[in-house]
Amino acid sequence: MSTTVAPEPLYRLLAWLSPAYPVGAFSYSHGVETAIEEGLIADRAGLVAWIESVLDLGTGRVDGALLAAAWRSVASADWSGFERLVERAAAWRGTAETALESRQQGASFLSITRTAWPAPALDEVQARSGGEVALAVAVGAAAAAHGIALPAALGGFLHAFAANLVSAAVRAVPLGQSDGQIALAALEPAVARAAASALSVEDLDEVGTAAPLLDWCSMRHETQYTRLFRS
Repeated sequence: MSTTVAPEPLYRLLAWLSPAYPVGAFSYSHGVETAIEEGLIADRAGLVAWIESVLDLGTGRVDGALLAAAWRSVASADWSGFERLVERAAAWRGTAETALESRQQGASFLSITRTAWPAPALDEVQARSGGEVALAVAVGAAAAAHGIALPAALGGFLHAFAANLVSAAVRAVPLGQSDGQIALAALEPAVARAAASALSVEDLDEVGTAAPLLDWCSMRHETQYTRLFRS
């Protein structure tokens, strides 16, 4: 997958998906912390295999499809369709912690983006959603509102998602910074696959997940004795 992004939209996309963007992504591990606790992730190879599964079969597959659908709804001003998408995205989580993770980051993303990077379409997103929106939907809507090409938005979002899981593992396994970057480099094909898969979705009713161990880790995390992360 290749695409060209003009300098101004690229700047916005990099800003929004930076670890410095104030959405609280650093406080979530998306089940990685429990996977480490249970011995499912003990080294770089295990981390890469875990995140590949999340991208191919779990959240990456669902969130990529949601982002693409949100982008298309906002780009075409299909606001009734967007409202239905917001409802679907709110329900499309297997556990309470992953629902909180998506909802809290989405609300924060929409709030700060409307403040720092205002656009009329984002005001409509706020009105239609009440500010309670999944992160993937918020990012897709913002990308459409600011003229960022869908392939670039998908690739950037899924890279940021994978990078946040790598960062969690670097802190919790622990892994060294070099191992973290080697893991992120190894995940490039999985990110590309997830983005291509999202672009090919024509009907959200055909999208699902096949990552029960991810949901199990998330549910175990709710009662884990010591925790660094919120999910």
